[in-house]
Amino acid sequence: MKRIRCPKCDNAITFDETQYEPGRTLVFECSDCHKQFKIRIPERSVQGEEEEASLPTPGSLVVIENAFHFKQIIPLVEGENVIGRFVKGTKANAAIKTVDPSVDNTHCIITARKKGDEWQFLLRDARSTTGTVYMDRFLRPKEQALLGDSDIITIGATTMIFRLQSAEEQE
Repeated sequence: MKRIRCPKCDNAITFDETQYEPGRTLVFECSDCHKQFKIRIPERSVQGEEEEASLPTPGSLVVIENAFHFKQIIPLVEGENVIGRFVKGTKANAAIKTVDPSVDNTHCIITARKKGDEWQFLLRDARSTTGTVYMDRFLRPKEQALLGDSDIITIGATTMIFRLQSAEEQE
């Protein structure tokens, strides 16, 4: 299933892209604002032509519901996970859908890497205006924190819980 967003109101629309041929153009109408827009199903690339996709990790962020947003679960991938407020054109690949003005578009970064058989998750602030709080203490510039299961991260008025799945949960 693929999820796209209305260019006018940002409403999410889900469809099964496997039902359509590569290169085909589809027309959608937003159920909220009735804006019509087109998307093109990308051509399948030749093996090795495009960059290798990041591998999924056993880590995720659980965004706690508050006045600015609903509960969200954001899966983390191998490499840099840029966390920030979702806006059109955001550079955040782990964006939070929120109206919290104290969350920057690029707020903090969680780097996920595999060390032997174990995953390691490092948190650092991305020069945000309100800072990144890890377990009730502000991270200093260039400081990193090693994340463990159930650690609490706060950015602006948004609180997240880092979750690490066990091997049994992953299967």
